[in-house]
Amino acid sequence: MAGGIGSRFWPFSRNDKPKQFLDFFGTGRSLLQMTVDRFRPLIPIENVLIVTNAAYRDEVLAQVPDLKPEQILCEPCRRNTAPCIAYAMEHIAALTEEANIVIAASDHLITQEDTFRRVIASGLAYVAEHDALLTLGMRPTRPETGYGYIQVEGSAREGVMPVKTFTEKPNLELARTFVKSGEFLWNSGMFLWNLRSIMKALHSYLPELMLTLEQGQGAYGTAAEQDYVDTVFPQCPNISIDYGVMEKAVNVMVMAADFGWSDLGTWGSLYELSEKDASGNVALHSEAIFYDAARNIVTLESGKLAVIEGLNDCIVAENRGVLIICRKENEQHIRQMVNDVQVKYDGRYN
Repeated sequence: MAGGIGSRFWPFSRNDKPKQFLDFFGTGRSLLQMTVDRFRPLIPIENVLIVTNAAYRDEVLAQVPDLKPEQILCEPCRRNTAPCIAYAMEHIAALTEEANIVIAASDHLITQEDTFRRVIASGLAYVAEHDALLTLGMRPTRPETGYGYIQVEGSAREGVMPVKTFTEKPNLELARTFVKSGEFLWNSGMFLWNLRSIMKALHSYLPELMLTLEQGQGAYGTAAEQDYVDTVFPQCPNISIDYGVMEKAVNVMVMAADFGWSDLGTWGSLYELSEKDASGNVALHSEAIFYDAARNIVTLESGKLAVIEGLNDCIVAENRGVLIICRKENEQHIRQMVNDVQVKYDGRYN
């Protein structure tokens, strides 16, 4: 899934080139390219589909040139993860009756890739033999308020456990209780299932969505697919797969894993993953000198220098004519800042 706009990383992430297409760590590979590379030893490249917004089709093909154009599924508008996934499942169903599928976001970071592939291979083997909707849960290392949580029930069998509850991003006190209990895992947003199981679940829990997508079923996998999707996709509800299916289904299982996963959703998460100086400051893509300053993250356009004095626990980010200085603890306000800027300046800085 590569259709998001990454507004919480504004102004580094912009509408015309959001975070999944950016090289955050100076490795020469964007988050999307790192995601595709991660799967290459496990899944043939011809079996990879990327669902993205139509505006990013050319960028995807430029970044992953060994994909064929028909492997890029283009959404004409954003409708959250349930319609995104349902569209991809309809496309796959038009090509084959049997498939074991892994769903992954294009903007996550995974540091232990060999372990990751072993977990994915195990999960694919499990869903090939079981009518289950499998999610990957990460063992929490801290009371993180930026992630969703999965409560497990019972003990593991064949490496998986039943899911008892899903909880969206909790407050700090609740997150501490979750971690202390030992019953909760971070919700990674990665899913594995076979085609039969997910299609049955989508029809059971999101029948109106499926009715919308199936009105012209013969179009999938043909030259008529894009025109058909352009027509019907705007009618789909804006709903996540978690809320639409996973929280309602009775056959949801979780596999606990630990492979250095991070959802790069916020500046704070990027700060936690980055190399710091003795005062806890981070400088990315540029140079910085700090005086009486601690625990800041600074990123400017390449070739620029920041001199920071007397500033603590802040985000300082500049890109393409926009500078933001924001307390890390208030980074959830960035989306509102982006909206305010859009209104005041007629979208010039988005």
